[in-house]
Amino acid sequence: QLQLVESGGGLVQPGGSLRLSCAASGFTLDYYAIGWFRQAPGKEREGVSCISASGGSTNYADSVKGRFTISRDNAKNTVYLQMNSLKPEDTAVYYCAAAGDVFDVRCRPRAMFPADYWGQGTQVTVSS
Repeated sequence: QLQLVESGGGLVQPGGSLRLSCAASGFTLDYYAIGWFRQAPGKEREGVSCISASGGSTNYADSVKGRFTISRDNAKNTVYLQMNSLKPEDTAVYYCAAAGDVFDVRCRPRAMFPADYWGQGTQVTVSS
């Protein structure tokens, strides 16, 4: 079964940290860019961060720059999103998605991200 599975979400106080993981099963992430997206109640889904297939290109939403860091470990077939200095407005369901990235371009600004796979999501709640 080809799937992405997110983990690492939970309840954290403002200013705290969480690390989300996105693990692939049934296929290798080597040729896929991975994007992290989030959706808060009543809001549209928004892109949070992206890492290219090679790992050489990353991109972040302005709202998370300087606080979130995306990375990948192809040996573990997993992508991570380290989230620091969390704010209540970061509360959302976080999803990862994989898009074929043979030419290593999916994470360029304004590039299309036609996801081939989506995870089921993990809840992140930032509250005191």
